[in-house]
Amino acid sequence: METASLPAAFLEQQRTRLIAILVSLLAGTALMAGKFFAYWLTGSAAIFSDALESIINVVASAFALMSISLAAKSPDPSHPYGHGKIEYFSAGFEGALIVLAALGIFYQAWSRLFAPQELPNLNVGLLLLLGISLVNLALGAGLVRVGRRTRSLALVADGKHILTDVYTSVGVLAGLTVALFTGWYWLDGVVALLVGLNILHIGARLMHESSAGLMDASDPDLLEEIADILRAHRKELWIDVHRLRARRAGSGVFIDFHLILPRDLPLEAAHREVKELERIFNAHYQGSADILIHLDPCERPVCPICGFSPCMHREEETKEQKLWRPETVTTEAPGENAPPPDSRKNLDHQKTS
Repeated sequence: METASLPAAFLEQQRTRLIAILVSLLAGTALMAGKFFAYWLTGSAAIFSDALESIINVVASAFALMSISLAAKSPDPSHPYGHGKIEYFSAGFEGALIVLAALGIFYQAWSRLFAPQELPNLNVGLLLLLGISLVNLALGAGLVRVGRRTRSLALVADGKHILTDVYTSVGVLAGLTVALFTGWYWLDGVVALLVGLNILHIGARLMHESSAGLMDASDPDLLEEIADILRAHRKELWIDVHRLRARRAGSGVFIDFHLILPRDLPLEAAHREVKELERIFNAHYQGSADILIHLDPCERPVCPICGFSPCMHREEETKEQKLWRPETVTTEAPGENAPPPDSRKNLDHQKTS
């Protein structure tokens, strides 16, 4: 990986991501072994379903480690936009594994539901599962927090999966505790089925989020964030912003939009405005933003929303400046699709002739 051209903040984020996912992988392996030991002690289908999900945790963490390492590589001729989208593959892969785990759980639980069995050493198994759940809770919450801070979808997905594992374990603990005190061992199969339904829902949602990222679906939160930045630094010289598009890929953010400037502004001055906007966005995103700004000269249809003064080209008075919100900066500029004045005259002539 080429590190010389990468910002220090980006490299620090990458180190944080790698440490977090390594901790997840090592801790997940140990906790998985603990759950299978609890299953060996009790023979519980519910605990088996919980342990089966832990296998998916470990496999998914290993895949996330690979994706985070690859996502940090600098853009190259074969991947000019970088490698960040691998994290969406990681999240989708994890979602698919969760769905497969749910199917396995359903198979195991169905037989226990109609042919319940006594569960030996259940009290010891429940204490062991409780301790594992507390460790998992701290691990999952930590991964989500680090993933959001470093803008890593793979870490957030891994953390959320571990948290669903905690919710699963809580349900298993509750159901088997009732079975322990009542002797209703058929609850073992019921709890396992509920666990399967829960993780099936989580897996489907992860796959949906992954496909949305791969298809560059609109990100309302990101658009709102960019609009906030533009509003906070708005200058009179920046007449309008339109056609904003943005997407995330790994820790990177790709932004492009059109910026309307006064038509008689010298090229060098216009270039300075672009560089200033680039500095603003890179400061906010810690050097991980890729910004493309298309410059447009002002035209007559923009006059009613233009606050630049004095202007020797003004043909209409300012009526109301647009509030730069996601719903306004993602649209076209006023009159952008209208034909130029000469074309309109030709059209009028054709209609009357």
